[in-house]
Amino acid sequence: MGDSTGTLSRPCNKSPAHSPNGEVGQAVPALRLANLTIGYGGSAVVHDVTLEVPKGGAVALLGPNGAGKTTLLRAAAGLIKPISGQILLEGVDVTKERVDERARRGLCGVPDGRGVFPSLTVRDNLVLQAEPGHHQEALTLATDAFPILGARLKQLAGTLSGGEQQMLSLSRAYVCDPRVVLVDELSLGLAPVIVDQLFDFLGTLLARGAALLIVEQYVSRALQIAADVYVLTRGEVVLHAASNQVSEGDLFERYLNIDTQAV
Repeated sequence: MGDSTGTLSRPCNKSPAHSPNGEVGQAVPALRLANLTIGYGGSAVVHDVTLEVPKGGAVALLGPNGAGKTTLLRAAAGLIKPISGQILLEGVDVTKERVDERARRGLCGVPDGRGVFPSLTVRDNLVLQAEPGHHQEALTLATDAFPILGARLKQLAGTLSGGEQQMLSLSRAYVCDPRVVLVDELSLGLAPVIVDQLFDFLGTLLARGAALLIVEQYVSRALQIAADVYVLTRGEVVLHAASNQVSEGDLFERYLNIDTQAV
């Protein structure tokens, strides 16, 4: 989802969620992307996509390289303006809201390519995400989740290993207690043992009530944590099913080995 400086980098000082009719707490999806068409330079690469992420649930967004998955997450985050369609957070239309406004509503992103500020220390990366007056609480949450970060608090984030940077990126989302987390290729370039730790932590986010939209190359891991799966091919949803109704082998055979232009 691009570099961290543009991706939901402000504290998630969440404003109350309201449904369109003004009632609080109505059972609406945590995130709804409704009939989104998205493009670059006037050319659409995502076409009329609709998907929902339930409150407290996880959804996997799968597809071959170039299918438009990251483009869709960028639009949800507010980094790309869609050509048409709506983006709703807990029933509120945020299609025209800025990145920071969506962050205050509880939308957080874990981008591909490590979502950290490399020139800042680990401590400063975490404190930036914490609400005023809750800095120590944020540090405790992060270092309890990933003890290795406790030994790296004074270290520049850019000098961490790839796995440690991804732990920090996840922790930054964790400390602001998000309602919705967009996770883009969490495992990219990491050793399996680190991937296991990171996916265990996604389970912790779910247990705390966050909703997750996960783009992931390890299909088996995505299917394990997500209740629903959407498959995107050439910018269109070609499958929506419960994850226990599909198999990794069938997904690869039918959908995931298609050559597409990179998006």
